[in-house]
Amino acid sequence: MLSKKEGKGKNKEGELAAQGGAAMEKIERSDLLLVIDVQNDFCPGGALPVPDGGAVVPVINRVIGLFPAAGATQDWHPAGHFSFASSHPGKKPFETIPWHGQEQVLWPDHCLQGSAGADLHPELEARPLRFLLRKGTRRDVDSYSGFLENDHRTSTGLKGLLQELGVRRIFVAGLATDYCVRATVLDGLEAGFRVAVLVDACRGVDVPAGSVKKALEEMRSRGALLLETRDLSAG
Repeated sequence: MLSKKEGKGKNKEGELAAQGGAAMEKIERSDLLLVIDVQNDFCPGGALPVPDGGAVVPVINRVIGLFPAAGATQDWHPAGHFSFASSHPGKKPFETIPWHGQEQVLWPDHCLQGSAGADLHPELEARPLRFLLRKGTRRDVDSYSGFLENDHRTSTGLKGLLQELGVRRIFVAGLATDYCVRATVLDGLEAGFRVAVLVDACRGVDVPAGSVKKALEEMRSRGALLLETRDLSAG
């Protein structure tokens, strides 16, 4: 159960958005709200809780009905996934290993296929969702982005799905700002979509320290619009 305090305090995401001084943004018919990984394991009490992660739920619920369409992503890992620290003897969660020229963070086991931890948060308003895209399903490759797996070659099919729905702009919310939100936003821009980040509807891991601020600045510099939900205007 969410406490009444969740979603009201200051956070790194909201502070940077406020600095941007965004004007009101009108929601258009070709817009879609994309909810990233708002799952039990990423919320308080889960296997890999994002600090204040549950606070995004009431924020998303307040605005999801404003959009003509909405969809969500869902981490969906097999047991023994290579990104789990438990799959690497002697390694601990949050340590890193090299992987195909990249640095892979090792995580606690989380979002196991079919587990309660992989379920969407029970208080998330899921009825408006047009689709639920599962990612990270292959044992040997992680998938932060909703568009591409971490090899940056294998498509999840999200681009084609959005094109079929006639989506031109996506508004991104969810978890975590500095990992799956960031990767989805950058890949969405690369795929040719206009992208806005609802920063007060996101929370980050901030590991390493400062990564949330860095991610927000990177998304903005690459062309994403940083907004708060109060900046939205119904079409």
